[in-house]
Amino acid sequence: MDKILEALVSSSHPLTVKRAIVKKVMEAAEKEVTEEQCQALYHLTTRLILLGEDAFQRQVGLQVQEAYARYHRDEFARFFSKECVLGLLQQGYGSLDCRDPAILDFLHGSLRLLISCPAVLELAPLLQTEVLRIICERPEPATCAKLATILTDFPQCVPREKAGVLFCQQLVRTFAYFHCPATEERELREYVTQVTRVSVLLQGIWKAEPATLLPSLQEVFAIISSTDPSFEPSIALACLVQHIPLQMITVLIKSLTTDQNVKDASMTQALCRMIDWLSWPLANHVDTWVIALLKGLAAVQKFTILIDVTLLKIEQVFNRLWYPIVRQGALVVLSHMLLSFQHSPEAFHLVVPHIVPLVKSLKNDGLPNSKTFLLQFAELVHCMMYQYSGFPDLYDNILESIKELPKPNEEKIKFVLNQSAWTSQSNSFASGLLKITGKSETGKTGLVNLGNTCYMNSIIQILFMATDFRRHVMSLHLNGCNTLMKKLQLLFAFLAHTQRAAYSPRSFLEVSRPPWFTAGSQQDCSEYLRFLLDRLHEEEKTLSALQVTSPKPEPATTSAETLQAAASQPVADMPSHPDPVAANGDGRTLVERMFGGRLSTAIRCLQCHSLSEKEEPFTDLSLAFCPSMSKCHGPTDEHKSSSSVGPCQGAVNGGSESSEGSVKEGAGTRMERPVVEPTLSAPDLVDYFLAPEILENENCYFCERCASLQRAKKVMQVVVAPEYLILTLLRFSYDATCHVRRKILDNVGIPLHMSLPLRQYGISASSSSSAAATSSSSDSPDSGENLAKKLKINSETHDSDSEMLSVPYVLSSVVVHSGMSSESGHYYSYGRNVSSTDGYVAHPCPKTLESSSLSESSTDTHEEMGCAEHKSMDWFLFNDSRVSFTNFESLQNVTSRFPKDTAYVLIYRKQEVSGQPSNSGPVVNGSRLSGEPPLQKELMDAITKDNKLFLQEQELNARARALQATSASCSFRPNGSDDNDPPGSCGPSGGGGGGGFNTISRLVF
Repeated sequence: MDKILEALVSSSHPLTVKRAIVKKVMEAAEKEVTEEQCQALYHLTTRLILLGEDAFQRQVGLQVQEAYARYHRDEFARFFSKECVLGLLQQGYGSLDCRDPAILDFLHGSLRLLISCPAVLELAPLLQTEVLRIICERPEPATCAKLATILTDFPQCVPREKAGVLFCQQLVRTFAYFHCPATEERELREYVTQVTRVSVLLQGIWKAEPATLLPSLQEVFAIISSTDPSFEPSIALACLVQHIPLQMITVLIKSLTTDQNVKDASMTQALCRMIDWLSWPLANHVDTWVIALLKGLAAVQKFTILIDVTLLKIEQVFNRLWYPIVRQGALVVLSHMLLSFQHSPEAFHLVVPHIVPLVKSLKNDGLPNSKTFLLQFAELVHCMMYQYSGFPDLYDNILESIKELPKPNEEKIKFVLNQSAWTSQSNSFASGLLKITGKSETGKTGLVNLGNTCYMNSIIQILFMATDFRRHVMSLHLNGCNTLMKKLQLLFAFLAHTQRAAYSPRSFLEVSRPPWFTAGSQQDCSEYLRFLLDRLHEEEKTLSALQVTSPKPEPATTSAETLQAAASQPVADMPSHPDPVAANGDGRTLVERMFGGRLSTAIRCLQCHSLSEKEEPFTDLSLAFCPSMSKCHGPTDEHKSSSSVGPCQGAVNGGSESSEGSVKEGAGTRMERPVVEPTLSAPDLVDYFLAPEILENENCYFCERCASLQRAKKVMQVVVAPEYLILTLLRFSYDATCHVRRKILDNVGIPLHMSLPLRQYGISASSSSSAAATSSSSDSPDSGENLAKKLKINSETHDSDSEMLSVPYVLSSVVVHSGMSSESGHYYSYGRNVSSTDGYVAHPCPKTLESSSLSESSTDTHEEMGCAEHKSMDWFLFNDSRVSFTNFESLQNVTSRFPKDTAYVLIYRKQEVSGQPSNSGPVVNGSRLSGEPPLQKELMDAITKDNKLFLQEQELNARARALQATSASCSFRPNGSDDNDPPGSCGPSGGGGGGGFNTISRLVF
């Protein structure tokens, strides 16, 4: 029969004839056949199945073998012996290799013919050994899939006990080699099907033999945590995760994260590769395991791993959002990574450039789930922008793209952030290395945040942008001394000439921080500015006095000792003694010449009409808010009497020292305001500050002439206008009910140009403003006898000796506070280069004493000038390490766009007025410089040295990154760096030095 069948299949007869004869041969199987004939037919059909020339021959072999095995099973069992199976699996068949999938198909078919025969049990031990051997040889996915099919149908062939554990471990390791080079969709689908089939086999083994699960998972971790650079495991391992029981997550993650034998580099690799698994289609629960591991690492304070992995993988996770099949799981992981990374905006800012294109794509792709997904994504973006407010230049386009989508309320955002925060913090948590290669396109240098030092950074930048002040500082010859002014000069030199994108002002922080400021805590920038200017002023006074009294001054040593002694004493007031050595020869210090003004306070008794007047210096005007949101043309006596704030009166932690009545009623208790156009402007607040005030009731004035308390009228007027006018908006009021300082979120308009009313005395009162400043240099505002000057009782005489001028100013810089309270938030600043010759040249505008309003500063003429000018002038946004271009419109609309971001400190530059002297530009060798002064050799040497160091650091960083790439380590943050805090961050400790990451209301970034 075998000879007939062999001749038939190789003949040239028509297929119909061949099929008819084959049918007769199959029917003959029902009859009695000898053992020899059966064996001959089995050998022939095996050869046809495995080596058939065409599909017809292979089909004939299968049909005939199945027919004879059904009726002659014992004979087939003797044919399909251990020797036959062993020969096929180890040596192959004819020209077929033993790894050929056709061999496994034949075995599978033969076992199915013996499915209820005891011969299968006899073959099981052999097959258990052979499948383990095959798996250890790392076969291709197709071969593994064939084996998985056999073992699924014949579970008795699966290795048992110790061999079963070893088999599962080796099968897991084989998974790691399942790489797919295919690019066609059909091939990819086939690859995924093969991998899925093998994973289902493992799932079945784990269920039948629970003891194999834990060793298998240990093998998975050993594979993905490997730091061997020559081996990159396949993401097909993701297919196994979905079969791990979810109830084991807690135990497994705790075991992994607390194992002291697992090194950080290995854990970092494992986490990175698990995140890579998000790319695997149809894999369930990958996101659950990734988030569980992230939380487990946070629980054991493995923050370095979390920071490294987040910064390394956040963009890759974001890119998965473009693919609908893996989009939902990727969003879950992305949300957790961003919401938990709360110490710095660095991770969020890595994905910010990709947000708008993704939103546009989701709006237009037409997929049924895209709309729901877009709502979830927009909510995440809103939470992140709330958390990291203070970057309007980055967020404007994002807000525009999602403006039509609903925005979560503040309570929900806070809840989400609190739920996701890393709950344990340490000072080493924010150990990110500032990754820089050079300056931004602005050419400006940022300042590294050294841990809640944004208050200092914003002040330094606005002082640096005060062009004339900077030029004066840079022109000083301070070689050999170690004063604060020298430190400031060096810092300005670095800001102007360093090659670094951001400079670390650590040395300046150490010498300029007020003694009562707690290191690492958020502080009030206006308080720091006031302290800094006072320190600079006192140092120069001390040095000038030393030069006058010492016959042989030693500036390098003696001045330093004297200045240290002066620094330990209470800060004195601005007026200084006349000093012929001082610059300009008028005895005033540089701070006085640039920022110093004088304010006259006149009190007239309404009973006897006697007048008492005193003058006091100021470096800034602290402006309280009006009781009404409308423009303050004349505040009531009741409100004004309780809201007066002295020009030098300091705000503690950003809060006014006056009572709660000094601000608009109820404004301080409000947490968020609707976005409205500003109804108040900075000139309005100056008007309110200078408006006459009636002293009565409990605020009655003690008149020396009447020798009793009397009603009186108090008038404050500027008598000497500073070159740089500093305005501090008292945005923090004390809530006596809750005993906390609350922020006033009123949107205050900031004009580009404004005018300051100035009372100019006649000849009988004062010959000039400079003479007034000089004659009062020995006065102290704390000494009433020195400053209080009794004038003539006749009020007409007082009025006739003065006239009002309108001094023009142009906006130079603004410090913005982003946050909800004085104890938390973030400072950033806007600035531009403005000197006294920029803008327009104004002419003196005489006014009557009663006409002190600043309404002209907001006239159409000035606004038109401002619009024309600010378009041609460059504005910069300074945000710690980040410096970017911006415009005046962005500054004007910052509070409208971001209600928590409000202007806090404003600096205006006085413009030249015809017929009045100007202090613009330093004087060198008798001539006034209109440009930047030449860099002194000592400063040049320091900058050159640091620039060389910077290049060396760049080279070392490049080598370190190459080495880390070779060792497959993701940790790229060296310890011990001076600039090791995240860029744009105020450090991890939370606002006000407390709170931590689990207290969102005190979080400071």
